[in-house]
Amino acid sequence: MSGHSKWKTIKHKKGLQDARRGQMFTKLARAITVAAQKGGSDPEANPMLRTAIEKARQFSMPKDNIQRAIERGSGAGGAALEELTLEGYGPEGVALVVTTLTDSRNRTLAEIRKIFERHGGSLGEQGSAAYIFKDPEKPLFEVKIEDRDKAQKVLVLVEALDEHDDVQNVLANFDVPEEYING
Repeated sequence: MSGHSKWKTIKHKKGLQDARRGQMFTKLARAITVAAQKGGSDPEANPMLRTAIEKARQFSMPKDNIQRAIERGSGAGGAALEELTLEGYGPEGVALVVTTLTDSRNRTLAEIRKIFERHGGSLGEQGSAAYIFKDPEKPLFEVKIEDRDKAQKVLVLVEALDEHDDVQNVLANFDVPEEYING
């Protein structure tokens, strides 16, 4: 019976990989669509679109998916996507800025608010956390978290936000030891 278990394990691993890959393709397609909406469907004349296409190719996104996303962005069907930036605070006072691409502003706002509340955070007003990230590479200040349980709460919130289909980017100003992230 061990053969049955082996193939079942492979099946589940493959299913999980496919789900993650599909989620990544969705995020990449949305980025391509918004880039095409903002600057046109010609990658040579639209550097934002060119960058989005290059990133999609790095993740081995099929050409027909890329083309469909460009067509959707240039007005050939589909709802218009809107970029939405949300700000809030998580456990231990960690500031978070969440960038989303959505076709339903109210739905995304409610879902992100629910994620914040479920994980011990709260959604803030516009400008409440963005000032900390004037330079995204180096926040104004960082919250150092030394306790493993507290660090885990923050990491779970960031991961939950990142897994949401509409979320494109999550900026946070916390610092935890490396072994808390991988362990």
